[in-house]
Amino acid sequence: MNSKYIYLHTIGCQMNVYDSEQIAMRLATLGYAQTESMAQADVIIVNTCTVRAKAEQKAFSMLGRFARMKRDKKRLIIGVGGCVAQQQGEKILERMPAVDLVFGTHAIARLPRLIQQIEARRCRIVDVELDSDPQIPESLVEDRDETGVSRFVTIMRGCDNHCTYCVVPFVRGRETSRRPASILREIRSLVRVGVKEVTLLGQNVNSYGQNPNLCTFPELLSMINQVEGLLRIRFTTSHPKDLGSDLIQAFRDLDKLCPHIHLPVQSGSNRVLKRMNRQYTREQYLDKVAKLRDTCPQIAITSDIIVGFPGESESDFEQTLELIKTVEFDGLFAFQYSDRPQAPSVKLPDKLSEPALKKRLQILLELQEKFTRRKNMALVGSTQQVLTDGLSKKQISDPPAENGPDQQWTGRTSTNKIVNFYLDEPAAASENLTGKMIGVRIEKGFSHSLLGRVINVEPSAGGLKGVENYAA
Repeated sequence: MNSKYIYLHTIGCQMNVYDSEQIAMRLATLGYAQTESMAQADVIIVNTCTVRAKAEQKAFSMLGRFARMKRDKKRLIIGVGGCVAQQQGEKILERMPAVDLVFGTHAIARLPRLIQQIEARRCRIVDVELDSDPQIPESLVEDRDETGVSRFVTIMRGCDNHCTYCVVPFVRGRETSRRPASILREIRSLVRVGVKEVTLLGQNVNSYGQNPNLCTFPELLSMINQVEGLLRIRFTTSHPKDLGSDLIQAFRDLDKLCPHIHLPVQSGSNRVLKRMNRQYTREQYLDKVAKLRDTCPQIAITSDIIVGFPGESESDFEQTLELIKTVEFDGLFAFQYSDRPQAPSVKLPDKLSEPALKKRLQILLELQEKFTRRKNMALVGSTQQVLTDGLSKKQISDPPAENGPDQQWTGRTSTNKIVNFYLDEPAAASENLTGKMIGVRIEKGFSHSLLGRVINVEPSAGGLKGVENYAA
């Protein structure tokens, strides 16, 4: 039995989730087991995000809560990792006296040694040094079953783009790519313990391989596509300026590459895009969307938009709304602009008021909701291949068929749409469908999910192309 426990609280993007997995596995080498109980923990780590002000505020709120716990548990170790840690360093120790450890985005591999030092000396440590070595430390893989159907795999870190609203280059460093052999080794290890789908992570995956000089991102995708036992490949995030024809063609040529791309546009106004230093125009973005859909007609396109960037006029905002109407995204992540320390946009004039930001965000979200719901409704009557994540926590609003099982399962289509489904055959209710590819007839479409009925289990052992969205 484990005598030491770690509680991890993760805030932020998929990369933070991946980093937290690595933190847990590295501390397991010291005998720490992950726990869902804060009260049981000997070490508590908050893995933070600084991309938006709200995420940073949430992190410090959680730290305050954990600090109160330390009054009764004196030997509790509290650590702060991630982007806020990288950005603020020593300031966190000054602000939060209960914090023992501040470690940056490049310090995860050093974490076991840092924890050992605190255990031995009850000292306070700050490690926010960015590695000068271009080699990214080898990732760990859990050597056990039931590790999950889908997993994140970081293929690069850092960013060289310097968008004026963004602090990633300051907290994640310059772009550095992992070697293909290391990535493939991790993916094969994941497949051996039951993983069926991987999502490749990077601040700008389109730039993979440029630093150091390795293979291109499409070439890496082709290698991963050959991994036996892997069913699906996803990736995020893509920068529009670096989306080339070779990557677009990969959606047509690679059978395991899911027909979905997250392509952040941020604004529909050329004037705002220039102030953001995005290095593409509205017209160039729309041209790439057209090429994607021409090459892969079933592709789902999602995006990010920042509402109320400094100096954004009513006309600029209207251009963003018009772009949404033109593209008809499958989904959007939209956020109010907020100043971030070290980001050049902090110094820009003409910032919008909070009421104006909220109003524009609401208008934009209501517009996008129409397109998301319309696209989901269009799938009613089609049959989709769904990779099953497991039992759904969400209850079915309508009762299942007479004498049918009441268990509801959930998974995603290759276009990344959530599908909840149930079985017709009572005898099959006891079967574990987790990790299986299910043919599901879509019966209802909602704003954020689909509901359907199982047609068959594992309908195809082949790839994804040309098998989805056929008429009922």
